Amino acid sequence: MTKRIWLAALAVAAGLGTTPVLAQDGAFFDDFDQLDQSRWYVSDGWNNGAHQNCTWSSDQVTATGGMLHVGFAPVPKGERQYRCGELQTRAAYGFGTYEARLKTPGGSGLNAAFFTYIGAQQGKPHDEIDFEILLRDTGKVDTTTFVNGISGDGETGSGQSHALPHKSDSDFVTFAFTWEPDELRFYIDGELVRTMTDKATIPSNPQRIFFSLWGTDTLTDWMGPFAAVDAPIAMDVDWVGFTPLGADCAFDASILCQANGDE
Repeated sequence: MTKRIWLAALAVAAGLGTTPVLAQDGAFFDDFDQLDQSRWYVSDGWNNGAHQNCTWSSDQVTATGGMLHVGFAPVPKGERQYRCGELQTRAAYGFGTYEARLKTPGGSGLNAAFFTYIGAQQGKPHDEIDFEILLRDTGKVDTTTFVNGISGDGETGSGQSHALPHKSDSDFVTFAFTWEPDELRFYIDGELVRTMTDKATIPSNPQRIFFSLWGTDTLTDWMGPFAAVDAPIAMDVDWVGFTPLGADCAFDASILCQANGDE
């Protein structure tokens, strides 16, 4: 039940109130020379529920030195002892290839995520596609989908775990997925690691792209006991890109530019 509680709370995390969500078909590549406020909305001033030990804070999302920093800091805000960072695209995106290159910190009780999501806050069913690194073990990543609020095999916590080529707190890793109406493929550093073909497990609604770093004192079975953070930490995102389904390779680092990269 723990993950369902958190995912239900994303109705709050999705922010932007009842602003209509429009699907965006065009490719983009963002290398974070600056934080493009026309593309990104930064969460600020709330949390996702009692399980979260931090408050989303705009000062935990910055772009400096050609890098996005999504932080977690031992500075109280609101009802929480810590501050944490989350941002999302203002537009929703449909079928295509989603890619990001990032490096995480480490630490039990922390979750670093690159994912897509849409839900009730935008008047849509809860659909989601996840890469989540539970930072108690930075040598693996979990992949999960949700369709109308139900995860992959109809049970909560049904994601698969995949070994990373190296620990995500030691160097950058590139994560990608290609989302089609009848198939969803996940890649790590250009290598195909998972293919989903059951249509019941493949979302259909355009979704916003998210990055987040947050902690918990209570979801210990899932994320491990929280290890106190005594100095600011951050997930560093080198770049993120989206290419619509059927479009040509849009940037050099894309898996779509690799020979047979999405076969």
